[in-house]
Amino acid sequence: MIMKGRAHIVGDHVDTDQIIPSRYLGTLDPAKLAEGCFFNLLPGFATRVRRGDILLAGENMGCGSSREHAPIAIKSTGISCVVARGFSRIFYRSAINIGLPVVICPEAIDFTAAGAEISVDFDRGVVESAGRAAEFAPFSPSILEILSAGGLVPFMSRRLAQEEI
Repeated sequence: MIMKGRAHIVGDHVDTDQIIPSRYLGTLDPAKLAEGCFFNLLPGFATRVRRGDILLAGENMGCGSSREHAPIAIKSTGISCVVARGFSRIFYRSAINIGLPVVICPEAIDFTAAGAEISVDFDRGVVESAGRAAEFAPFSPSILEILSAGGLVPFMSRRLAQEEI
């Protein structure tokens, strides 16, 4: 699986309140969550994202409150993947659970500029941009299955349906 798109960059310690302000927490409507994504930090973010673009972040991405709304909001804008120096543990797992791939690859942040074309190759474990490449630890087969299914709920639904046969 390879994802390609333009890079959008946020800094270190972007908490879930910056990802999706509290006034948007009363809904799980993807369009509303996309509209609110980075509303205060990057006004108009959702209007600049093209489906497939990739978000890059610094240290401790998704820290703060444990709200599943945050990765849903990011995914709902069309972002296909988040590459960061590091993630809050809860955000990381919530992202996987809703089918948003999240990759820890500190070196990629150093050589990727905002707006640059970037690709993330999950089979090879490589992020490439501007003629440079950096490796990341590959996902386990179970994580790849969850992501391929579109998240934990669709993964479990398929698995349970297969067991009923």
